This record gives sequence, structure tokens and C-alpha cells, in this order.
Amino acid sequence: MAEAPNASEPSRTVEVERKYDVDGDTPLPLWQGIPGVDAVTTGELRVLDARYLDTAEAALARSGVALRRRTGGPDAGWHIKGPREGDGRLEIGWPLGDDEAVPDAVADVLARWTAEPLTPLARIENDRTAYLLTGPDGVVAEFVDDRVRATDLRQGTERRWREWEFELGPAAPVDPDERERLFAAAERAIFAAGGRHAASGSKLARALGF
Repeated sequence: MAEAPNASEPSRTVEVERKYDVDGDTPLPLWQGIPGVDAVTTGELRVLDARYLDTAEAALARSGVALRRRTGGPDAGWHIKGPREGDGRLEIGWPLGDDEAVPDAVADVLARWTAEPLTPLARIENDRTAYLLTGPDGVVAEFVDDRVRATDLRQGTERRWREWEFELGPAAPVDPDERERLFAAAERAIFAAGGRHAASGSKLARALGF
């Protein structure tokens, strides 16, 4: 779970999450029996609008990196999602700024992968409802119900789908075995409701037809 970045230093968050495909009319999971969870918040609606950029030769995508500018939600701003490492992925965030030009601080970090000009790649609009699964020590996980409208800006193709994400929170277990038990319990609830493993690894990949 990422927090909004401040003006001086970027935020850094390691996302550990799993994604699931779901039909448009599938009911939400029932969360009984999730380890360490004793309450679930009422859903919070977040209207998100993200523009993704890459070079003409897809240098970022070929490195497993994504760059976006997203409005809406608690972590609105510029985000670089780094290559996946193990079960997680580092996300670095900066404030939105005054215009849509890539900030110098973002370009400086991107330079490790490319210094070529960036152009619009995709737009992903998402009506998200977020639920916090909490325990005695705080947020164990965040579950989000996403209804997505995605446009491949280079091909002009639009796609729509619904998906769920289950992301570990600050109070999630640190021990790998305990984390796996948490995910296993969550997946039992998700599969019982009608969810299934995601066919695509990211919204951007799905927006582009992968």
C-alpha cells in the first residue's frame, strides 16, 4: 500500500499483491477466517485515471518497468513501478506537479533504463472500491474491486474488464510461511465467490492486449 509522496522525497513502497479476474456480476468475497483479520472497512470509492508512457521502442516495458501519471486516490502522482523481485515490486512515487511534463526527479530515476523521449502508451481509467482488512496491529491487507476501462493509445483499442487485487498491508505477517497462509485463506474466499487467477500480470499489459 503506497502513501502520497511529499514534495521533497519520493515515496518508496514494495507492493506484494495478487490479482484475480472476475465477472461483472460476481459478488464480493466473504472474509471469515482470514488469519489476523477481525474487521473489514466499508468500501471506499476511488476514481482513478492513469496515463502510461514509454519510448517508441518500449524500452521501459522490455526492462519490466512502467511509468504512469495517475490522478485520484490517496497516492495520486507520478509512479515508477520497477522490475518484479521475488514476490514484490518496488514502486517509487512523486507528486503530480503543475503540468503533465515528466518531472526532472522522475527522469533522473528513469535514466538507468532509458533517456529516450517518452510518448503516451495507454490510458487506464478505473472505478475502484477499496476495502481494508484490519487486525489488532492495523491494516493486514487491502482488497480492491476494480472496474477498468483501458485504451491502447498507439493502436486506438479500448478494453473493459473487472478484476480484484489483494495487497499486503503494514500489519501483514513478515514470515514467508505466515504470508502464504494469509494469501491461501484469502484465495479460498476469493475463489468461493467466483474469482480466478488473473490471465494477465498487470493492467498495462492487459490494456495492450497481453
